[in-house]
Amino acid sequence: MSGPTTGILLLQLGTPDSPNTRDVRRYLREFLSDPRVMTMPALVRTLVLYGVILPFRPRRTAAAYAQIWSPQGSPLLVHTRKLASAVAARLGSGYTVEIGMRYGSPSIASAVEKLLGAGAERLVVVPLFPQYSSAATGSAVAKVFEVLDGRAAIPPVTVVGDFHDHPGFVQAVAAVAGEALDRFRADYVLFSYHGLPETQVRAADPGEWCFRAGCCTEVRRENRFCYRAQCFATTRAVAAALDLDEGTFGTSFQSRLAGQRWIEPYTDRVIAELADRGVRRLAVIVPSFVADCLETLEEIGIRGREQWRELGGEDFLAVPCVNAAEPWVAGLVDIIREAVP
Repeated sequence: MSGPTTGILLLQLGTPDSPNTRDVRRYLREFLSDPRVMTMPALVRTLVLYGVILPFRPRRTAAAYAQIWSPQGSPLLVHTRKLASAVAARLGSGYTVEIGMRYGSPSIASAVEKLLGAGAERLVVVPLFPQYSSAATGSAVAKVFEVLDGRAAIPPVTVVGDFHDHPGFVQAVAAVAGEALDRFRADYVLFSYHGLPETQVRAADPGEWCFRAGCCTEVRRENRFCYRAQCFATTRAVAAALDLDEGTFGTSFQSRLAGQRWIEPYTDRVIAELADRGVRRLAVIVPSFVADCLETLEEIGIRGREQWRELGGEDFLAVPCVNAAEPWVAGLVDIIREAVP
């Protein structure tokens, strides 16, 4: 008889099943119905979702997905599956690895069932979000416990926290980016992160620390769960690992929506400012994602590149995410082993 098995649950945000409008609408409906994502009163959220977003946005988003969809399917799902396989191989016997999408397929519920069905006697939940946010990390972890809540027997559960400055993640980003930058010879490296509404960042502040002068210059007890501060910390750590000179790199935030104030500076505006300053060769790293997806491949890789060319930039590099690169597989296994006694 085999010994006890530890189930490793890798969590991702999600992806539609296909780039057609129907599947994208279904995905957006599930995603934007989450009160942790659209933090507003339920009635207002429903009116905005069904009256403003779903009648128009699915068609545009589907067209964007069509530009980055691979023959194997959604890039996010393809890369995450490769990562899960590589992590399982590296961990070896005694571990079972599954992936669960907070929205879409494979669902978190199906992943939990597979792990427990395989005999897992404990679960290690690993949100694949380097920086903490309630909208991503919080929602995905809450969903895991919602799924477990319906079971009579709940195994021990360990949740791995954010890893925004963990050496395993930082060195993996630096390894992947360094190889690309060595070939590209960038004038400037921009670290672009997924944006969040300011209200969500403030909600994670236990006191009055948020948005004071210098509040994001370091991560400390007062802003332990501040997404923006963690993003700046990631930039500092990766820039140091890459040995980038001060003044040759910066931080910005992408993917904002109209109607709310989002954390700044905004990526598209920073790109324009860099062009005005005379930067000609721009590289963009997107370290709020560990797998290439719509936000990295289409928003930065296609639209960001087009914006740069229209501004007269000479060349543009969208640095790949760590995906299933060997340094990241090794780094993630280190993160998991640290969480498992």
